[in-house]
Amino acid sequence: MNVFLWILQVLLAGLFAGAGLTKLTQPKEKLLDRMSWVRNVPPSQVKALGAAEVLAAVGLVLPGLTGIATVLTPLAAVGLAIVMVGAIVVHLRAKEHPVTAMTVVLLILSAVVAWGRFGPYPL
Repeated sequence: MNVFLWILQVLLAGLFAGAGLTKLTQPKEKLLDRMSWVRNVPPSQVKALGAAEVLAAVGLVLPGLTGIATVLTPLAAVGLAIVMVGAIVVHLRAKEHPVTAMTVVLLILSAVVAWGRFGPYPL
């Protein structure tokens, strides 16, 4: 199970680091093609969300690799789960059902990491 959790952590870290870096480095107008929800959100909030995603991605893997502050890994997973709850609301309001489904999957995967690392398989 430990290996499975590591695979989930690396997968989630890669996905959220990529999404977060995109939000941090691209202007809002360029994001509209792939992320229509940014139309209704101020650019500063898009950047803040991107920063949170990048920090969470780092928190998913770095503490486990270094053995320092390992409690940050399940906390990062909980943070991502909370972000995904908000994302589900945003995508449902925008009637983006395929994206909503993917967001639900990311919520579940984040919750599994949080459960495993807080519970029976800590780092």
